[in-house]
Amino acid sequence: MQNFIQAYSWINIRFLLEGLWVTVEVSVVSIIASFIIGSVLGVLRYVKIKYLSAVVGFVVDIIRNLPLILIIFFTYFGLPHLGFKPGIIFAAILAMTIFESAMLAEIIRSGILAVDYGQMEGARANGMSYVQALWHIVFPQAIKKTIPTIVSQFISLIKDTSLATIIVLPELLNHAQIIYGQNSAYILPMFLMIAVMYFIICYALSILSRVLDKKLA
Repeated sequence: MQNFIQAYSWINIRFLLEGLWVTVEVSVVSIIASFIIGSVLGVLRYVKIKYLSAVVGFVVDIIRNLPLILIIFFTYFGLPHLGFKPGIIFAAILAMTIFESAMLAEIIRSGILAVDYGQMEGARANGMSYVQALWHIVFPQAIKKTIPTIVSQFISLIKDTSLATIIVLPELLNHAQIIYGQNSAYILPMFLMIAVMYFIICYALSILSRVLDKKLA
């Protein structure tokens, strides 16, 4: 019990919260960027533009079948050999965005395919162009259908930020490692606190998903 009291001193909690802020920062930026890029890639795969859609599909399939940690290694250790040296936080965001964009592209493409094609035909019959019908009629329905899956992917992204500790990203797990590295008796208290912090963020997102699903039903 004494170890828990000492481990949860204000200095340690504040240090963990600083790491949590980096986790949230990297996650939020990656979520926004990957949703935008993933949506564009998903639409490009759906519309089947000659050559372009095939190339996009090929690249997306490659990225989806690579481990995220390999992409993190590439952005931080590989890009400098190509003349671009990103900082730790930017490298983590870039890796997360690349990986999640590929995952979301397939989710959104599947969502568009799940929308009855009669919706497109009806919109075209009412004078909309193909692009207008896709943007105003089909795409919103696809997003609504895939909200639970998209949110689950975002929850996975938040948890996957811990992989970036391999490049010494100063996120939650990295800060916990620093704390219990100074006193091994703090290992269990730190892991429990990390679990609580991750649970709060991820559970809040799952609640938001259910609320959005009900509102859009």
